[in-house]
Amino acid sequence: MKEISDEQKAVEGQVMKIYKESSPIIENLFEWAYINHLAWSLAALALALVVWLTLALSNAENQRNALATKQCADPVFKGEIDKKCLRTVQSREHWWQHVSYALTHLSPEK
Repeated sequence: MKEISDEQKAVEGQVMKIYKESSPIIENLFEWAYINHLAWSLAALALALVVWLTLALSNAENQRNALATKQCADPVFKGEIDKKCLRTVQSREHWWQHVSYALTHLSPEK
């Protein structure tokens, strides 16, 4: 078997040194992924907040419209409100009608 000369060993050592220096540092390899997770987590949290606020707005506008149109007047006590009816009333056909009305009418009608 042919032996490798010292000169070839030195060249091979330099090549291996260049290879090691060009490889990524394992500790810093996934550093930016944490920032990406933070951004997606904040986006998901913002989306959940928007959904929750939309549901709350729809419910509030549903109850406001039911009170304005007197759909939940108590039949026994005149001038009072039936709170059980107020929890279950559907004053419009769809939830998006409540949301669109609430977003387009920011102040009460005169």
